[in-house]
Amino acid sequence: MTDVIQAKGLVKTYGSLRALDGLDLAVPEGTVLGLLGPNGAGKTTAVRILTTLLEPDGGSATVAGIDVRSRPAEVRARIGLSGQYAAVDEYLTGFENLDMIGRLYGLGRRGARERARELLERFSLDDAADRPAKTYSGGMRRRLDLAGALVASPPVLFLDEPTTGLDPRSRTEMWEVIRELVTGGTTLLLTTQYLEEADRLADRIVVIDHGRSIAEGTADELKSQVGGERVEVVVSSPAEIPTAREVLAQLAEGGSVGVDEHTRRVTAPVTGGAATLTEALRRLDAAGVALHDVALRRPTLDDVFLTLTGHRTEDDEPGKPEPVEAHR
Repeated sequence: MTDVIQAKGLVKTYGSLRALDGLDLAVPEGTVLGLLGPNGAGKTTAVRILTTLLEPDGGSATVAGIDVRSRPAEVRARIGLSGQYAAVDEYLTGFENLDMIGRLYGLGRRGARERARELLERFSLDDAADRPAKTYSGGMRRRLDLAGALVASPPVLFLDEPTTGLDPRSRTEMWEVIRELVTGGTTLLLTTQYLEEADRLADRIVVIDHGRSIAEGTADELKSQVGGERVEVVVSSPAEIPTAREVLAQLAEGGSVGVDEHTRRVTAPVTGGAATLTEALRRLDAAGVALHDVALRRPTLDDVFLTLTGHRTEDDEPGKPEPVEAHR
C-alpha cells in the first residue's frame, strides 16, 4: 500500500525549544493515522510542515508523492486542513463562507454555490446556511470549518485536534463525519489529545512526546505493550491517597502505582484478576482506607501514554508552548 503522507527525520526548532526532533511518519492511502500526544509535544508543528505552512529545519516530507518544500503549491492543491480553531469569517453566513472558499479554489460562481449547498446539507448546517457564523455554536463552527477544508474534495486531509472544546454530543457527530470521509477513500492524519478519539478513529497511532515518536502501532498493539490489568480505586479523601498507594504498591507489578490527586484515583498494574482485586480490597480495609469507587479493568491508551512518558495526555508539557500560527 502506497504511503500518501511520509515524513523522515523532521526537525524544527524555536530558539532553544526543539519542537520536532527527528520525527518519522507514514500514512498509507485510505487510512487514518492518529498522532497522539500532550500539548506542546510537536503535533501541530508536524501538521504545519506537512501542509506547507512552515519550513522544517531538517528532514524531508512528501504528501501525495510531492515534496512539501520544493513544490508547495502542488501539495496545497491536493490537501484539506482543519486546525485547532475554526477558521471561519464570523460576519459571513455559513453559505457565504463556503462559497468564498469555492471561488478561491477556482470552482466558478455556479460550481462554488452548488458545492457550498451540498456541504451545508452534508454537515447538517442547511437550516443555518443564511445565518452569520458568529451565531453558530462551537460544534456548528467546527463542522463549518471542516466543510471548508472539503470544498475542493481533497484526497488528503489533515485534522489538527478537530474536536477540541466540543461537548460530547458534538464530538460524536464529528467522529461520524470523519468516519464517512475515510470510508469514501480519504487519507487522514489526525492529531488529538483525546485517547478515546484515537482509539475509535485511527487505523494506526503514533505516540509523540518532546518532538519525537516514542511508540507506534494499532490501539490494541500499544495496549498489549503495557499488558496485564489495572486495579483502580478512588479514595474518599485526599488524606487517604498515601496509604492507598502504599497498599497497592505491594500488589503492583514492579511496584509501579499511578496517582491522580485531583480525582483521588490510585491505579496499579496487576495480575491475577478478581483474586488480586479481592486481596487489594481486604488490605485496604485493614489499613482503614475508605473507598468511593473500585474497578478492575484492562489497560487503556492513557495507561500506554503514562507508562511511556510518565505523564498523561492532558498534562501540558513544561516550558514554552508550541507556537500558534494562522492556518487559513
